[in-house]
Amino acid sequence: MSLEALHPSIQHHVANTLGWSALRPLQEAAVAPLMAGDDALLLAPTAGGKTEAAALPLLSRMAAEQWRGPSLIYLCPLKALLNNLLPRLEQYAGWIGHTVALWHGDVNTPQRRQILRNRPDVLLTTPESLEAMLVSVNVDHASFLGGVQTVVVDEVHAFAGDDRGWHLLAVLERLSRVAGHPIQRVGLSATVGNPDELLHWLQGAQRGQRPGSVIAPDLPTPVVFGGSVPPGDIELDYVGSVPNAATVIAALHAGEKRLVFCDSRQLVEELGAALRDRGVTTFVSHASLSVDERRRAEEAFAEARDCVIVSTSTLELGIDVGDLDRVLQINAPRTVASFLQRLGRSGRRPGSARNCLFLALDEPGLLQAAGLLSLWGSGWVEPVTPPPEPRHIVAQQLLALCLQEHQVGENLWPAAWNGLPPFDKTAEVIQRYLVEQGYLDQDAGMLHIGPEAELRFGRRHFMDMTAVFTAPPQFTVLSGRTEIGRTDPALLTEEVRGPRLLLLAGRSWRVTYVDWVRRRCFVEPADSGGKARWNTSGGVAGLSFELVRAMRGVLLGADPPVRLTRRARSRLEETRLRLSSHAHPGGTVVHRNRGQLRWWTWAGYRANATLATTLNELVDPAGYFDDQHIRLRTDLTPDDWRSAVSDAPQRLCLPDVDPKALVGLKFNAALPERLAIATLSARLAELSAASMILGERATFVVSDSD
Repeated sequence: MSLEALHPSIQHHVANTLGWSALRPLQEAAVAPLMAGDDALLLAPTAGGKTEAAALPLLSRMAAEQWRGPSLIYLCPLKALLNNLLPRLEQYAGWIGHTVALWHGDVNTPQRRQILRNRPDVLLTTPESLEAMLVSVNVDHASFLGGVQTVVVDEVHAFAGDDRGWHLLAVLERLSRVAGHPIQRVGLSATVGNPDELLHWLQGAQRGQRPGSVIAPDLPTPVVFGGSVPPGDIELDYVGSVPNAATVIAALHAGEKRLVFCDSRQLVEELGAALRDRGVTTFVSHASLSVDERRRAEEAFAEARDCVIVSTSTLELGIDVGDLDRVLQINAPRTVASFLQRLGRSGRRPGSARNCLFLALDEPGLLQAAGLLSLWGSGWVEPVTPPPEPRHIVAQQLLALCLQEHQVGENLWPAAWNGLPPFDKTAEVIQRYLVEQGYLDQDAGMLHIGPEAELRFGRRHFMDMTAVFTAPPQFTVLSGRTEIGRTDPALLTEEVRGPRLLLLAGRSWRVTYVDWVRRRCFVEPADSGGKARWNTSGGVAGLSFELVRAMRGVLLGADPPVRLTRRARSRLEETRLRLSSHAHPGGTVVHRNRGQLRWWTWAGYRANATLATTLNELVDPAGYFDDQHIRLRTDLTPDDWRSAVSDAPQRLCLPDVDPKALVGLKFNAALPERLAIATLSARLAELSAASMILGERATFVVSDSD
């Protein structure tokens, strides 16, 4: 009956234009709650029909209730995803005589003016662009956005796990105040480990006040695969280097379309160049390429057949690059959820299976891939958890609200977010600091933008204020008038002999001129020899507790439930033998070797940061730790150890933070330094995992070499 509940024109086109005899289970299940106005989280694998599951009932409701003007806002984390969705949603809305428009950072001023004059019914945008509308003097907020009824958040998990999620929630609350009523919220996502919590998070201040449901009939029940190979074609190989990876990719699957994922832009460039050197038709895609360069590569790849595209996570989400034959992964992603997204890019054609070939470049990459595949094989997926204590986002929102409203009552501002924590009265200390430091002016009980905010964030009409993350400075690279992309300035300043060569878009370029004032670098094509590099600082480094524990399990003998090539199996056995003194099935290991003492916790970066601060008296003065171990004082004895750790679970400390790390926290200047440091410290901590490690027995091991 769900298909019959849709608008008659949509029913007609579903059958005759799309050629569907019925809706998919997710689409069937979504019709009634979405047409009733309920909040919802729609879960399905990649290419599972989530867009239609949201769009068809919401457009039917739009027609039935005669919504006009921007009434449905469709939010995506990536501009490229919005560009990709536009033709499809234009077609669906056109079936009922409604219009769609695109508004993001690449849409020029004349196009925006046209949208403001001829208001679309569906608006595709990003949260940053939505806030830019709210603070713009060129947009009549109440008139243009006052009719919004529903917001769809595509790839909602990509927002919820970082500060863009807090920004999104705050902007949605402000949007509901402009509209004058609660706005229906619909999230679309692939598999997540905590769907109910993700739905509640998306509902924001509406949580508990409006009906909401998780709709996921297409998702299989998690299965523990044990020793058998899970569904699909998954293989793990060890190749040892980028040139070897290129040789393997060039030799395999000739005539097929292959998507290769790398987890750094530098690796994308190096592998792309190596594949081209081997005569493979290769395209590359990552965030430091120009929009036109990425679009040309993705369109050419979609139309080609025997080719490879090498990408960072930019192609992990639902951007359409045509039918794929193969997905390959260099080393491993950091999360099971990310792997599921990438795996879902394959097997879309009838009769084809999902597949992924892992190519490990080194021993750490092999161990991480094996651990990740072990987690995946157990049916486990990470929960999506918002980062704690987003005080810097609260500061940004207070400033943005004053830009939007011009002036705000000094006691009334919490109402703008409908009481949603942490944008409520608990933020008064931040509001007072903004006034004290001149970011806000206070006059006759009203708050408005102050001179310090104008100085720090006023460039480009405060557009820098709408982005909640800090991007390292980069130089724009141009060949003639064509923008190729952006590169790290370190490549333009380091000493070189001979011509300065860059690697960008999978090709080598010779630098001909650098405009240091305008941050522009002019180049011309070169045959080979280019270098690629980007500054990747700013986020919390390291792997999760669960993944590093799974890597420990692999060291202790657990094989991932996938095919291992002979090379991978041989190297894995060598790794187990070499690191046999670093892991013990009964707990952790304190290992003395060559004058150094290391505590092999296998707890992940955040748990080790917590442990290193809590047991500061035991830790080497240099304070070194990573995902797997913590370096201890060389004079430490087992008795010292037992004495120190006996009460450690009761005195766990948040990790120490170097004030220099605040540069990666945008708007940190709008916070008292102690609060900014407290925010980073809370985000670096993992108390439950640290407590678990302290509860395990530590075995002391001395190597023969000592």
